[in-house]
Amino acid sequence: MALSFRDLQAQLLPDWGDEQGRNGTDFDLLVVPSLTMDQAQMELVTGAHHYEERQLFSLVRLRDPGVRAIYVTSKLLPELVVDAVLELLPGVPTSHARRRLHLFDADDASSRPLTAKLLERPQLLARIQELLRPGRSFIACYVVTELEKQLSERLQVPLLGTDPALGYWGSKASSRELFARCGVPHPPGSGLVHNLDDLAEVTAELWEAQPQLRRCVVKLNEGFSGEGNAPLDLEALLLDGLSGAQRRGRIRQALEELAMPPPQWRELVAQQGALVEAWLEGGDALSSPSVQGTIHPGGGGRPGTVEVLSTHEQILGGPSGQTYLGCRFPAAEPYRLELMRHGRAVGEALAAEGALERYAVDFIARHIDGQWDLQAIEVNLRQGGTTHPTMALRAITTGELDPTTGLFRSPTGQPLHYMATDNLCDPRLRGLLPVDLIDIVADAGLHYDPARLQGSVFHLLGCLSQFGKLGMTCIGRSDAQAGAVYEATASQLIARASELLAQG
Repeated sequence: MALSFRDLQAQLLPDWGDEQGRNGTDFDLLVVPSLTMDQAQMELVTGAHHYEERQLFSLVRLRDPGVRAIYVTSKLLPELVVDAVLELLPGVPTSHARRRLHLFDADDASSRPLTAKLLERPQLLARIQELLRPGRSFIACYVVTELEKQLSERLQVPLLGTDPALGYWGSKASSRELFARCGVPHPPGSGLVHNLDDLAEVTAELWEAQPQLRRCVVKLNEGFSGEGNAPLDLEALLLDGLSGAQRRGRIRQALEELAMPPPQWRELVAQQGALVEAWLEGGDALSSPSVQGTIHPGGGGRPGTVEVLSTHEQILGGPSGQTYLGCRFPAAEPYRLELMRHGRAVGEALAAEGALERYAVDFIARHIDGQWDLQAIEVNLRQGGTTHPTMALRAITTGELDPTTGLFRSPTGQPLHYMATDNLCDPRLRGLLPVDLIDIVADAGLHYDPARLQGSVFHLLGCLSQFGKLGMTCIGRSDAQAGAVYEATASQLIARASELLAQG
């Protein structure tokens, strides 16, 4: 008899969630890096199809000789792209890791989720299933939806991730509920509404409770990477002195004209709901830190155990200033440990609900009267833009996070920092093939050097030729050095690309 998703997850073993491979584990890992997200929002991401490459850093598990991996993508990955990751793994010959890695693809470059493509190809699934050892295999995904749940049940292989039935806890509205339960500070805001009239009502109520509020932010309940957020300028609406009806009418008109990134956002309000939240201002400094953790399987269906993995300073931009562009690791020292405490509290609450694997909590930090004020913004129950840089750092250094300081230390005890992005974009990079990039990096000495503990690691190589877009993680022994490595890498790559363009 076929097992249910819940029964399959009860087979997950605690050490399967340990990326460091400290326990001599022996299992098969099926990586399905499907970005099963709202397709309207995914269309806003340049080269989204190639983001399946980011999870290649999960192949760090191949450092353990007892691990085999199967990596599935929409289109076949070039061997050079795969080898560029495998060659970073210390302690294991690339040839040995490559023998234990199997690559499959759906031969379908459409914008639909990879998981949907796999479910439409039973013969491909049969070939994958033949390689997986019963009772010694599990699936790793970027995000878990009903499609990934269906894939797990079709293959009869457990999936290490949060049951989509618990996806409620990763939405904007439930994040606020979770923060209240855990005693984590968060901004004033509304509950969930599903039309513009109600959105105007809760916005008016928020302003009436705080008439000094100059701006608020409107959030789609299931937006991600800031693409479902838009600021609303309340001060410009001159709400003071208006009647309640006039105030709501003026806010309603402003909502009609709101510059929300998804063009069909009004339909999305009806489908998934939206809320409004106070825009945090004030103080003499403002930042957007986050904390990431993972929930390891408890075994036998028991609640999982929480591990805090990292803290970051998020780099935001785009038309609304809310779009994720990159990050710095770790978060600033004055509030880093507080971030970790809040992150653990949220993780333990999620574990009690049955959540598994990656989660993250985003914050706003304000420096007011000599003190830092942290306010939680949202919870994400999936991998994100900070996941693969952390994987990369762990993959190439075999270091660990020091829980007493929040610093990542190499085996020699040296703290390591990085600056990472998925969005190094320049038209002069267009036309470069991955092999051209590797040549430039080698000639300029930009690659990560384990002896000096500094240099750059690259991803999204598939975006390079068509879109002139690249991802990279730039590592140094201090925040300043990581930033300097980033600037030098970006400038030299573009300069060398310009030279090649002029020669061609």
